[in-house]
Amino acid sequence: MPTPYGTRGGMAFGAQELCVLRRALARALNPSPVSAEEAQDCLRLAESLDEAMRESARLRAFLVADLARYRAALPGTASGYLALLDEALGAGHRPHADDLAALGALRGNPTAAALLTRCAPPAPPAAPAVRLPAARTHLHALPGGQQPDKPAPKPAQKPAPRPAPAPATPKRPVPTPGEVFPRRKPAPPAPGSRHHLAAG
Repeated sequence: MPTPYGTRGGMAFGAQELCVLRRALARALNPSPVSAEEAQDCLRLAESLDEAMRESARLRAFLVADLARYRAALPGTASGYLALLDEALGAGHRPHADDLAALGALRGNPTAAALLTRCAPPAPPAAPAVRLPAARTHLHALPGGQQPDKPAPKPAQKPAPRPAPAPATPKRPVPTPGEVFPRRKPAPPAPGSRHHLAAG
């Protein structure tokens, strides 16, 4: 039985391998007794697949080692490095941080820009926008086309009480003439006056 071989896109099978693989899948879906010849074909196909996978791993390791040498000699080896990186990616190589840094330095090269886009990690999916339900206003229709009563207005706030006026200072009563002009006592008569003589 021919051996399947690895390609840049995956694993290639010949017509005979595909026939064996189809029979094996059919037996897996509909279990039934298997002949000795069919069992041997499946075992040989499994061995061939294992060998092809080992060969693919060896090829990928060789490309990665060669890629490191070309990357260390940049920028003089830009064209060879980009071609090797493209082949390594086809063989299943996942770009390292050094590869991304080298591609960023060669961004002016169209091939490097295309490979950088190919190697860039996918952006995380954006969270879906949450739409809030719109607020609904419920209108109640009254018979006769009357409008619903409006809510009573809030009572006006009472003004703050004014402070009590300070007690007035009592006014002083008007003085009488006697208080303003007190009476004077008559002076005693001088000796030798007429009044004194009359008394004698």
